Amino acid sequence: MASGFIRIDRDRCKGCGFCIVACPKQKIRMSEELNVKGYHPAEYTEEETSKDRECTGCALCAIMCPDVAIEVFRD
Repeated sequence: MASGFIRIDRDRCKGCGFCIVACPKQKIRMSEELNVKGYHPAEYTEEETSKDRECTGCALCAIMCPDVAIEVFRD
């Protein structure tokens, strides 16, 4: 099965939540901390270096992001 991970640019994210809804594995959540613009940005919940990631790198989150704040990587 495919494996991947994402990086979210916290300062670019406005916290719309579209990526959270789009993620089929539910590996994105809203941060409790604020970014430089005063929004609660989305954050990825898995470790990039983990061998047990559930993220498949499907890129649905990045496609939905109106701020182009998500970068997708596939192994």
